[in-house]
Amino acid sequence: MSDRLCLLTVHAHPDDESSKGAGTVARYHAEGVRTVLVCCTGGEEGDVLNPAMDEPEVREHLAEIRRRELEAAAKIIGYDEVVLLGYRDSGMPGTDANSRPDAFANAPLEEAVGRLVAVIRRERPQVLVTYPEDQREYPHPDHVRVHEISMAAFDAAADPERYPEAGPAWAPSKLYYTIWPRRRMREMHEKFLELGLESPLDDERLERMKRDEPITTSIDTSGFAEVRSDALRAHATQVDPSSPFWFGLPPEVLRTIYPFDDYFLARSRIGPAGDALSMDASGGMVPERDLFAGLR
Repeated sequence: MSDRLCLLTVHAHPDDESSKGAGTVARYHAEGVRTVLVCCTGGEEGDVLNPAMDEPEVREHLAEIRRRELEAAAKIIGYDEVVLLGYRDSGMPGTDANSRPDAFANAPLEEAVGRLVAVIRRERPQVLVTYPEDQREYPHPDHVRVHEISMAAFDAAADPERYPEAGPAWAPSKLYYTIWPRRRMREMHEKFLELGLESPLDDERLERMKRDEPITTSIDTSGFAEVRSDALRAHATQVDPSSPFWFGLPPEVLRTIYPFDDYFLARSRIGPAGDALSMDASGGMVPERDLFAGLR
């Protein structure tokens, strides 16, 4: 076990690090935990969603611009290190980008796993955060591949016979999935209606999120509510600053709605994972309050 605590998160594209778990990373960074972001692609296929940025020159240099946006957002969140895994955005299913040999989804799995193993062994994180296996609500090939390489690298990094060129073996203790619970969306929707505002969360969208993921871990992000919004704004090509979904509620209201980031403990080398976590007297799961629970 390293004396230095380190949290490593694996994301598919620039802006994913801002929409998923930004408050958690900011909190741990403020506590002195080393925070490392692995971004697997350059986001070359991202739509320019901000009308003010929808210009031919921006589209021509989108990869370069998105890299600068990523650097700015990571600084806002508090990442100590940003590692680019070096693959190209695969685009959504059925697009021309899917057939490119340099697309992340088409990369040989062993090669991509090896790149991530090298990062894990160099940074020696106790905790990895990645995406869940079930991606039905947003079936982007790159999100699916992030899950695949993260799970494989969690095991391979600990095996000295795998990827010996990547450095001495290191066994991360825990691996979590990021979770966006239906309850958070419902509370946002109700707050819009309570304030007499039009909710961007119509019944169709809420119905699509009817599946509840199991949650094993809730991280209190009180005091870091603005981090996600500020980091999202840094992604000026991808995020419309007038978006009612991200920015439709006043900041002082938004910070009161579900001030937690939720996770599912999928793998653990130090104790029970997932549904094996402790239960309360009523049979409900007792959530962890710390990704490093059992490690400090």
